[in-house]
Parts: sequence; structure tokens; C-alpha cells
Amino acid sequence: MLKQYAWLIPLLPWLASGWIGIGYILNFNRGEAGERQTSLVALGAGAGSLLLSLALALEAVVHGAPGQLVLGTWFDSGEIHLPISLSLDTTGLSLLTVVTLIVFLTLKFSVNYMHREPGYQRIFILFCLFAGGMELIVLAGNALLAFVGWEIVGVTSYLLIGYAIDRQTATRNAVRVFVTNRVGDTGFIIGIALSIFWLGGVEWSQINSEAENIETLTAGVIASGFVIAALVKSAQLPFAPWISQALEGPTPSSAIFYSSLMVHAGVILLIRLAPLLEQAPAIMITIAILGLLTVIYGWLAGLTQSDIKSSLMFATTSQVGLMFFWCGMGWFTLAAWHLSLHAVWRLFQFLASPALVNQIDHATPPPPTWLARWRWLHNAALQRFWLDALSDALLVRPTVSLAKDVQFFDEQIVTRVIGLPVYTRSVSSLTQWEELQKRSSTDQVGAVGQGTGLAGKFMTWLANILYWFESRLVLRGGGEALLKNLHRVGGVLERVDQLLSKPRYLIVLVVATFVVIL
Repeated sequence: MLKQYAWLIPLLPWLASGWIGIGYILNFNRGEAGERQTSLVALGAGAGSLLLSLALALEAVVHGAPGQLVLGTWFDSGEIHLPISLSLDTTGLSLLTVVTLIVFLTLKFSVNYMHREPGYQRIFILFCLFAGGMELIVLAGNALLAFVGWEIVGVTSYLLIGYAIDRQTATRNAVRVFVTNRVGDTGFIIGIALSIFWLGGVEWSQINSEAENIETLTAGVIASGFVIAALVKSAQLPFAPWISQALEGPTPSSAIFYSSLMVHAGVILLIRLAPLLEQAPAIMITIAILGLLTVIYGWLAGLTQSDIKSSLMFATTSQVGLMFFWCGMGWFTLAAWHLSLHAVWRLFQFLASPALVNQIDHATPPPPTWLARWRWLHNAALQRFWLDALSDALLVRPTVSLAKDVQFFDEQIVTRVIGLPVYTRSVSSLTQWEELQKRSSTDQVGAVGQGTGLAGKFMTWLANILYWFESRLVLRGGGEALLKNLHRVGGVLERVDQLLSKPRYLIVLVVATFVVIL
């Protein structure tokens, strides 16, 4: 009977995130005084998800894994049927237990580690959002639902890397990671679309069962989209540079995101698609080769690092590369065991690293003698094989340039064509009226704004007529009481607008958007 409540596992952290966010908006959990309430809500949600996942796992041991659980229909049109389903099989329940345990331990560690940080509530909001997204990736019964969790962990990753918004390095690296991961999202979307068109659905069971009845080339094309998504999310070559740039976030975020959980999301995706991948030998060989190359890359680059977090990060890259190699060789069960053990062990190392740094009283050991003897190799490893610069040149800079070009086109072409005013003196006609009382009536002409083009000229003329009517008849006719009331309402609305423009409220709007989608 517990399987009917499996949907609560990702929902509890999301509810906790929403509660903390609402409390911050309403000003009843801010500052140091609100830390206790914030931590209790987050820990309560984490503990609830952990206990429910353990109960499901124990029930599976006694009575067998429940398997697929369909909660409802997400989209149904013609031959396309997309249900909301959870996969409560042996693989999903095993990985879910590991995920919920790591989430709870990280939340517990963060309570004291983030004490008196200005963004205490913000980081717990993001941690709870991430927890629900990661649990959804593991629990999702189809690719579309898994993609929702995939995007949630991606957004929270971006926000946590840029946690220190006053540091240019943090914000710049957040953009780098965000842009790189969009490549993987594109691959995931392609995989979903091809699965719908060629296999008739996106359920994991349906994809894997239909894979046996399709040609090798078709299976390879479908699998390639998902494999690209897995390579990017797990920081495998040629997309490995982003993970070292993600260390700008706080230590708990590095521990839960890039050492123990999110970095393994790509491996989880490959394990889910094992039967499909086995029908595409070329894709399997590619996965194995890229995994081995990533192992070598992480090992060599790690030998030249001088700080503990970077050393651990490149060690993680190598270990995840090994998991990709296991998957490429068809040893998916070994990859799952490796994933679980490595996630727990690496979490402990990352969370213990701040205390370890305080106990070190000697210099960082130099690279091995054999590596220093090969100067060209040592230089390449020190520069991380120049992949960071290559990633900037091929992905980040073109994306930023494109964004600037689109903004320029919007401002200089689109705005003028549709006749929007080039500038606006004020956002409120009441404010404009108050300012212009000191001027003569001849100076008020055109004060609302100036438009360009035929449409802009017409709208400017019409706005001035309406403005004159409003200022001469409506506002003056109402007397001082009406003026004061309007001024009070205008001040409230302006305050609301200012609040909604702040990042923390934008996060709440993003969460609300995901709730509507789900």
C-alpha cells in the first residue's frame, strides 16, 4: 500500500522549499532568528522522504518491487499518450534510498555550516528544490517526467554556483555551466521526440521493450540524444570543463551536486536505458571510449591541483568516467553499485574537507616526479588540456554574442517597427500629473513619451489626449482625497513591482511555473 504515497517523496522537499520562500517573503523566517524554523522545515521534509523511501525499499524486500505506478495522464492527443508514472523497480528504489540519505545528511551538515550566512534561507530553498528534482529523476517512470527533474536540478545548480552574486567569477562560471548544460538538454529533448515518433511513447519500459523490434541504426539515433544529455550532465569528455567551474558555490552545494548526486544523473539515465543501448553497439563503444578518456583526463588534471576541492572534483570525474566505461561494456549492475558506493564516500570527503584544511600545516605536495619530467604533459594537465578555453570559444562566447545581437535587434528594430516609445518619463500617469502641475499647459504636450514610426506617432497623440482628459477632469475633479488615495495605491503597486523584480521572488515564480506544468 505504501507505493500509493511514493509521489510524496519528491513533493515533500518542494513543499518545504515553498514554505521557506513564502516565510521569507512574509518576513517571519528572515535573519538569524529564522534559521531554526528554516532548518527544521528542510530537515523535516528530508527526513520524511528518507523514511518513506526506506519503507518502500523494505516492502520491496518482503513482497517484491511494485514496478510501474501510473498516477494519471499528463498529455493525451491522438496516438500520443504521456502518463504521469513512477518506476518503483529494484533499480529505482535502491538509488532512491541513496539519494534521500545523501540529501538528509547534506541538509543536516548545512544547518551549522551556513549559520549566519546572508543567504541562509536562499540556500535551503535551493537545496529542497534540488532534492525533489533529483528524487524525481530516480523515480520517474518515463523520460518526460525525468526531464522535469533534470531541468530543476539544472536551474538550482546554476543558482547555487552564482550564490555569491557579488563575485564576478561566481556569476561568470554560473553562466558557463548553464550554457554547457543546455547542450545536454537539447540532446534529451531530441531523444524524447524520437522516442515518441519512432517508439510510440516515452515510458522507460516501452522504450526498452520496443528497442528489440527496431533496427540498429534507429536505436543508435534515439540513444545518441540521451547519451549526449548523460555526457554533459555527468561532465564527461568533451564536456568535462564545466564541473571544475562549478566549485564557486558553497561546500555543501559542491558535495550534493558535483560529487555525490547530480554528477551521477547521467549514469542513472544510461542504466535506465540499458536495453536500448545494447541494441546500438556503436553507441556502447563510444560511451566506453569517452569514459576511459575522461578517467585519464581527471587523473592527470587532478595530479596538478593545489586545493582539496579541485582534487576531489577531478577524482570524481575519473570515477564517473569509470562508471561510463562499465555501462559501455554492458556492466550496468556494476555501474549501479559503483555509483552508490562512490556517492556516499565522496559526500563524506567533501563535507569533511573544510575541517581537514584547518588541520593541514604543510604545503601542498608537488606533482609526481615522472609527471614533472614530461614537461609538455605536465603543462597540459596544469592547463586542464585547454578544454576550458575551448569551451568558452565554442559555446559560451557565441551564446553571449547571440544574446547581445538579439537584444540589439529587439531594441533597434522590433521596438521601432511596432511603435513603442523610445523612452518613458514615468510609469504612472498620477506621478506624471503631479510633476507637470508646475509647468504650463503648452509644456505638457508630448510629456507622456515620444514614439517613432506611424504607429508610434499615433499612439503618442492618443496618449496625450487621454492624459489631458485624466489630468484635467478625473484627477482634479476628485479633489484631494482622491489624489491621496490614488497616490497610496500607486505606492503599494510600485512596492509590489520592486519586490517581484528581486531574485528571490523570481525563484518563487519559477517554482510556481513548475507547479503549474506538473
